[in-house]
Amino acid sequence: MNKPVCNFCKNRLEHTFVDLGMAPMVSAYLSEQELQKSEPFYPLHAYVCKKCLLVQLPEMQSPEEIFGDYPYLSSCSESWLIHIQTYVDYMVQRFGFDRNSQIVEIASNDGYLLQYFMEKDIPVLGIEPASNIAKISLEKGIPTLNKFFGVKTAEEVLDGGIKADLLLGNNVLAHVPDINDFVAGMKILLAPEGIITMEFPHLLQTMGENQFDQVFHEHCSYISFTAVEKIFRAHCLNIFDVEEFPTHGGSIRIFAGHDTDATKITSENISTMREKEQAAGLTALVTYSSFSEKAQSTKRKLLELLIQIKNEGKTIAGYGAPGKGCVLLNYMGIRSDFLDYTVDINTQKQGLYMPGVHIPIFHPDRIKKTRPDYVLILPWNLKNEIMDQLSYIREWGGQFIVPIPEARIYQ
Repeated sequence: MNKPVCNFCKNRLEHTFVDLGMAPMVSAYLSEQELQKSEPFYPLHAYVCKKCLLVQLPEMQSPEEIFGDYPYLSSCSESWLIHIQTYVDYMVQRFGFDRNSQIVEIASNDGYLLQYFMEKDIPVLGIEPASNIAKISLEKGIPTLNKFFGVKTAEEVLDGGIKADLLLGNNVLAHVPDINDFVAGMKILLAPEGIITMEFPHLLQTMGENQFDQVFHEHCSYISFTAVEKIFRAHCLNIFDVEEFPTHGGSIRIFAGHDTDATKITSENISTMREKEQAAGLTALVTYSSFSEKAQSTKRKLLELLIQIKNEGKTIAGYGAPGKGCVLLNYMGIRSDFLDYTVDINTQKQGLYMPGVHIPIFHPDRIKKTRPDYVLILPWNLKNEIMDQLSYIREWGGQFIVPIPEARIYQ
C-alpha cells in the first residue's frame, strides 16, 4: 500500500503520530431507521511529516461529504460566545476597525462571531460551506456566502469588489485537506495592510494534555507554531504575533499580514513561542512517537474505572455528543453497556444516535428524569461550564467523570 503524502510539502508520510484504529465519520449521526444498516469506518491513523513536522490525517472523504450538511453550531456554548465577544472588542480596540473596514470570516458557522461586528456597524461577510448552517446565518441577516474557501472562492469575492481588512477563521485551518489552496486564498483576499487571525487547537497542548480524541477525520491537521510558520512563510505571509488561550483544550491565535507589509511590528511573543515549542521537543521528530502510548494508557484507565462503576450496579449517562466524544467512545469500545445515553443542547443532534457506538442522544432534561449516578463529560474542554449547568446532580449524590487527560471523578 502506498504511503500518503504531506498535505503541505508533499513529502511521503512514514512516521506514525497516533493510530486509533477504524472509526466512523464523527458527524454521521444516525436516525433510528439507520441503526440496522452498515456504517462506513475509516482508518484513524495520524502521521507526522519528517520534513515540515505537520501532523495530519490522510483525506478519507471530501470536504463536500463532511461539511455539506453539518450539525455543529458555535452558538451553543456560552463560554465560547464570551470568548468571541472579547475577541471582537479586542480587535476593534487594538487595530481600529470601524464602518470603513471590511471583516471576512471563513467558516462563519451560524453567525456567532460576525453578529458582534455588525452590532458595531462594521461591514461583514461570512463564508460558510455547510448549507444548513449558512441558512441560519442568513436568517439572522448576516451576509453569508455558501461556499468552501480556497483560491477560487477568494478570487470570486475579490471580483465582487471585496478585500478583507480583517480575514479571520476559528477552528477551520485544521479542517482543510488542501492547506496550500486555503492559505493561498487568504493571501489573495487580504487587503495590502490587512490582518489575518487564525485560531486553532495548539499541538503543544494536544500532546501535553493527552488529547488524542482531538484526532478525527474532520481535522486534517494538528498544528504547531513551528509548522504553521513554515506554511504561511511559503505563501509570502508573515506571522507577527501569537497568543495562547484555554479554549478547546488549549489554542493559539496567530496574527499575520503580507510579508511586504512594513506596518506590522513583530511581537516578542513570536520568539517566546518558538522557544517554548523547542523546549517541548516539537522541533524534533522523535518527540512525536510517544503520543500513541499515552492514548493507550488513558484507554486502559478509563475502562477500568467504568467497569468498576458498572460492577457496583451504578448508572452512567453522557453529556454532549461532540466529535471528540465519538472518537473516544469508538476507540474505547464504550457502547450502551457502559453509557445508558448522552444528552446535547444542540437540537440538531437530539433524537439521533452516536456514530459507531449507537448511543442515543436526548435533550439535557433527561438527566433530571433518570438521575444517573455519574455523568461522563465528553466535551471535556467545557467541563467547568457543564458542571455548573448540571450542579443539581449533587442533590442525589451524582458525580462527574472527565476522561481527558486521564479519567478523573469530580464531586
